[in-house]
Amino acid sequence: MKILLRIYIVMIISAVFAQSGDFLMPDKAFQTYAKVNDKAQIEAGVVLGEKIYLYADRLKVEIFDTKGVFIDNKTSPKFVKHDEEMVVFDSADFLLTLKKDAGVTGLVDVKINISYQGCSEAGLCYEPSQKSYSLVVDSSTLASGALSASNENSPTTTKNVASEEKSQTDSIADTIRSGNVFIILLTFFGFGLLLAMTPCVFPMIPIISGLIISQGKGLTTKKAFALSLTYVLSMAVAYTIAGVLAGLFGANLQAALQTPWVVYGFSFIFVALAFSMFGFYELKLPDRFVTKISSTGGNSSGFVGVAIMGFLSALIVGPCVAAPLAGALVYIGQTGDALLGGMALFMMSVGMGVPLIVVGVSAGKFMPRPGAWMTMVSAIFGVMMLAVAIWMLEKIVDSSVTMILYSLLGIGFALFLGVFEKKGHFLQHSVAMIIFIYSVALFIGFLAGSTSMAKPLAFLKREAAASVVEVQVRDAEFQLVNSIDQLDIILEKNKGKKILLDFSAEWCTSCKELDEITFADASVKAKMNEFVLIRADVTDNNEEEKALSKKYGVFGPPAIIFFDKDLNIQKSKTLIGFVPPEEFLSHLNKI
Repeated sequence: MKILLRIYIVMIISAVFAQSGDFLMPDKAFQTYAKVNDKAQIEAGVVLGEKIYLYADRLKVEIFDTKGVFIDNKTSPKFVKHDEEMVVFDSADFLLTLKKDAGVTGLVDVKINISYQGCSEAGLCYEPSQKSYSLVVDSSTLASGALSASNENSPTTTKNVASEEKSQTDSIADTIRSGNVFIILLTFFGFGLLLAMTPCVFPMIPIISGLIISQGKGLTTKKAFALSLTYVLSMAVAYTIAGVLAGLFGANLQAALQTPWVVYGFSFIFVALAFSMFGFYELKLPDRFVTKISSTGGNSSGFVGVAIMGFLSALIVGPCVAAPLAGALVYIGQTGDALLGGMALFMMSVGMGVPLIVVGVSAGKFMPRPGAWMTMVSAIFGVMMLAVAIWMLEKIVDSSVTMILYSLLGIGFALFLGVFEKKGHFLQHSVAMIIFIYSVALFIGFLAGSTSMAKPLAFLKREAAASVVEVQVRDAEFQLVNSIDQLDIILEKNKGKKILLDFSAEWCTSCKELDEITFADASVKAKMNEFVLIRADVTDNNEEEKALSKKYGVFGPPAIIFFDKDLNIQKSKTLIGFVPPEEFLSHLNKI
């Protein structure tokens, strides 16, 4: 994968160079080096070609797998201001002075990584790059001691410095970088099990259940398990491929497949599945194709469709950015190791799929015999499929549209269950009445302009009496930005204050949860008033928004970044994914 990536980049750059002789090839523009001098110090850096410069915030020299050796002091190059950015020309030289832990003796292997990104003054900006070196240091020449105070906030990382504070994402990335492969895979399997309890996976439950139920008569528990496993493995493969590509290319994992035509198309698929559940038609492979498979001894009836749905579900329904996913993407992006990073993502996906397998097997095992109940069960899953279709449309249409669609779906389902009929089971009648009342409340809320699914009738709440003393907390008000320039202007105006930057998008489910649950909490709102609140809206995923996400290492929303009073990023405080109110409030109190 790394070789293909390099060939791809070189082909693109070569095509550009063919049009002009003013640009240098990457290996001429940037020449890295790393060596150990006679004082057991590491000299490393990048020698730059003519009219080439490097960005200060993209230039890093890190050591890892040091086996007891760490950086005590680091001398960095001097940077100058160029086009509102801090850069370095000619040569970026670092001098690393090392120390060792007590008891370390003999020759020690030290791995050093140099990462950088730069541009030509002629107008070409190169892809982010990195080079790794393996050096041997004679530890007998090094002094023993702890990490010096002057360097404890250095961006350089070593696995010996346990006290260094890191964000959850970076900690997970370091786990992959330095841990045992078996432990890494087991850890990410556990992450997947935890993520299975999040709303990102919930829409897949009616999908897998509906697919199993749609198999009809003759379905055994064994086949239900095989179908469920096929769905989950297909989902895991898709999630892994998308994750690896996102890590290698720094892409937004969610946005690429959240364009309106993709969402509309996939919603239509669920509507088609729903109508097949209602008995309007039967979805199956062409008879000629089924006959051909059977004649070759195959028995894959239903498996192809389930595999396709699993693959598509992972891409369209599933992608929610959480700390484990972001950590794996950071690791892949920094090291280019798509194999280990991909294995971690695959195990995480399998962990996410375990509950889906349980649901699928249960659907097959407890599926009622053909008859009235079977018709009812199929109808219920048909309604669930329609609900998933509407849920997907929430990403691209106005919230009032989805509210009226949910309302009409609920009213129709309640009538199907016989909400106004005297006959029928008490439990069925009670469920139908609850669904009907809630759906009518949604309809009234829609007419009144409400957009809250949880509180559709909140507009009816009256103001408290004037005699009642009530502390009013203003809603969190974000300043919206869509580009680096817009953000830089707001940051500069608010220098000296605490700043919160929230990456969000209209199609991001977890972002909506943050707005409706976490940011709406009264205690959280009161604490957020102490911050300057900025929202980076990356809904359109255009070039400016991509550049904004890339600058701050965001693979997809939601991501919350904090700046100190000197506009330095508090990297260890970065949050990825949905955070409940209590946890978020506790986090704010530590800023």
